[in-house]
Amino acid sequence: MSMTFNGLSAFPITPITQDGIDERAFARLINRLTEAGVDSIGAEGSTGSYAYLSRQERARVAELAVKEAGTTPVLVSIGAIRLRDVLNHAEDAQKAGAQALLLPAMSYFPLRDEEVFSLYAAVSRAVSVPVIIYDAPGTTQFRFSDALVQRIAALPHIASIKVPSAFPTAQEAIARLHRLAEQSPASLTLGVSRDPTAAEGLRHGAKVWYSEWGGLFPKLARRLTDAALAGDHATIESVSATFKPFWEMSNRYGGSLRVIASAAALMGLAQEPCLPEPLQGVSAEDRAVLEELIRTHTPS
Repeated sequence: MSMTFNGLSAFPITPITQDGIDERAFARLINRLTEAGVDSIGAEGSTGSYAYLSRQERARVAELAVKEAGTTPVLVSIGAIRLRDVLNHAEDAQKAGAQALLLPAMSYFPLRDEEVFSLYAAVSRAVSVPVIIYDAPGTTQFRFSDALVQRIAALPHIASIKVPSAFPTAQEAIARLHRLAEQSPASLTLGVSRDPTAAEGLRHGAKVWYSEWGGLFPKLARRLTDAALAGDHATIESVSATFKPFWEMSNRYGGSLRVIASAAALMGLAQEPCLPEPLQGVSAEDRAVLEELIRTHTPS
């Protein structure tokens, strides 16, 4: 495993129109991330609408991401409900040149721990690049126990875990980070998500921020990441204050995807609508608020 998991991993949206993937818009988003100096790019994460794309669309997005990212490492989600499809996505992502794979525990019927372990075991046997435990209870409804994480971490190619930094509460997430740091092998790099509390997670042992808003405002996210890793409290407070109203709106919408997609359209980075139906952007009222926030906060 040659990839190093550290710093800012930015997760852009996948702009989608009635005709399919908006490849030009997606390329622009990837270019903005590389120009901002992110450490890696997470293509087709939850913010990238992976669950709504066909195998062909996902393979094409992976190809585009790797092509446009240049020397910046690209991580690609391979999540699917059926193991057969997960393995197909893993094959496609590796062919495209992805340097790591994001694996969530997706399901229709709730999964048992042994079933999730067998999923990771099968993938670890089939791939040749690092795999990230994609812990996303808000979308998958599956909760990884500490014991299950340790079993999975012992498998070949398992290299990192994305821990939601405020789940179920910020305090419990920090306690979990400390437990994982003590229990996990050195080969497992701890990462955090949930942008509003990610800086705190980085201050408590996480090495990488898997960031949704970093996919749209990479320079701000870069500053926050660097400040958190350096313990620069003044900069953490300043940048967090800029992000705060965006995070608050995301919270009202049950996640960042709708808000980020609407913001991308307002910034001319994607067409509107750019989400897979039936998903929709923010309301007309919140669109006006979001437009003013973009203008007054001038994030980049």
